Amino acid sequence: MKITIPKGTKDILPGEINKYKYIENIYSTLLENFGFEQIRFPVFEHTELFQRGVGDTTDIVKKEMYTFKDKAGRSLTLRPEGTASVVRSYIENGMSSNPQPIKLYYDITAYRYENVQKGRYREFNQLGAEILGSDSPNADVEIMYMLNSFFSKLGINGLQLNINSIGCKNCRIKYNQMLLDYFSDKLDSICDDCKERYKKNPMRLIDCKQEKCSIISKEAPMLLDNLCDSCKNHFDNVLKGLDEMYIPYIINKRIVRGLDYYVRTVFEFISEGIGAQDTVCAGGRYDGLVEQLGGTDTPGIGFALGLERLVNTMEKSNIMVPNEKRPIIFIAYVGEKAYKIARKMVNELRVNGIYCEIDINERSLKAQLKFADKKNALYNVVLGENEIDTNKAVIKNMMTQETKEVSVDSIVKRIIEKKI
Repeated sequence: MKITIPKGTKDILPGEINKYKYIENIYSTLLENFGFEQIRFPVFEHTELFQRGVGDTTDIVKKEMYTFKDKAGRSLTLRPEGTASVVRSYIENGMSSNPQPIKLYYDITAYRYENVQKGRYREFNQLGAEILGSDSPNADVEIMYMLNSFFSKLGINGLQLNINSIGCKNCRIKYNQMLLDYFSDKLDSICDDCKERYKKNPMRLIDCKQEKCSIISKEAPMLLDNLCDSCKNHFDNVLKGLDEMYIPYIINKRIVRGLDYYVRTVFEFISEGIGAQDTVCAGGRYDGLVEQLGGTDTPGIGFALGLERLVNTMEKSNIMVPNEKRPIIFIAYVGEKAYKIARKMVNELRVNGIYCEIDINERSLKAQLKFADKKNALYNVVLGENEIDTNKAVIKNMMTQETKEVSVDSIVKRIIEKKI
C-alpha cells in the first residue's frame, strides 16, 4: 500500500509555490522597509509556553495542539502560532535592553489539530510580525497601515478591516460581571464549551461560533461600550490615526479574538468566499504577555496571517502572479567534447547569476531540444564538433525565431552583458 500525505497537510508543488514565494518576497521587503527584522525560532517549544501564553481556556490549548513527550519525559508542543515564541525569545535573549521598540517578523509553518476544510489545514504557513516596547496608539496604526499597504501591493482590494477594543484588566472586572449576570439564566441553552468559558473566561462567550450561542450572545453587553477612560482614549486615538492615514475600517464590537493574551486593540482583515473562515489576517495588542511569561512589563502588538488563505483570496480575486522563472539560455550539445565545453559555460553563467540549463541525462540532440522547449528557454544554442572546430555557433531566440551567428568563445560574455 502506498504511503499518502497526512490529513490536513498539503504538498506545495513547483507550479504553486511560485505564488507563495511571490507573497513572501513582497512581505519581507515591505516589512524591512518599515524597520522590522526577521526572527526564526524552534518549531517546538515547552508546552507550558503555550499554556501560559496562549491561555489554557482557549480552543488551541484545549483541543488543537500537537503535544508529545520527548525521551527525557519533557512535554513539548509543535508551535500553534508565533507570538508566544517571539515573546519567549525577547525575554530569553535580553532584547529589552536594546533600543525600544523591537520590531520582528517571521515566516513559519504552524500546527493545529483542526477540522480540515477549504482554507484551513493542520499544518499551515503563517506570516506574522510583532512590535514590542511601545504602548502608543501609533504602533497600532502602523501595523494596520503596513498590512493595508501589503494587501494593496498584492492587488487585493476587497478586504475589510474590522476593529474593536477589548479593554484592559480594569475594564474587564466590571464587564465580566455584566456577562455573568447576562448569561446566568441561559446556561442550559449554551454549548458545553461556553459553560466552561462562563466559569473561566466569560469574555470568550462572545466569541463562540456555534449558532445557538451566537444568537444568545447578540443581546449581550459589549465591552467597547464599557471601556475605562484610558482604554477609550487609546481606541479613539487609534481610530483618529486610521482616519488620518485614509484607512477605511468598520468598528465590530463582537471581535474579541480567540487568544487570552489580547488587550485593547484587536482587528481582523476579512474577505468573503475563501471557505471555512473569512478572516485572512488578525492581530491585536498584548500588553501583559511579556510579564506573564516572566519578563518585565512590556507592551506589544502584532498580527498573523495564513498564507494558504491569502493565496485562496488572490485566486478568488483572479490576481495573477508573475510567471515562473524561465531559463535565459539552454545549451544543447553533441559529443563528449562539446558537453565539457557546454558544462563549463553554464557553470560560469550560473555563478554570475544567470539561470541557464543543460541536459545531464546524455540524451540525443532531438530529445535535448524537446526538453529545452518544455523548459521554455528564451534562447537555444547547439554545440557540436563543427561548432567547436570553427568557433562559431548559432543562438536562436525562441520567441522571435531569429538566429544570430556568434563565436563560441563570446557566448558567455554576450549573455552576461545582455548583448544577445
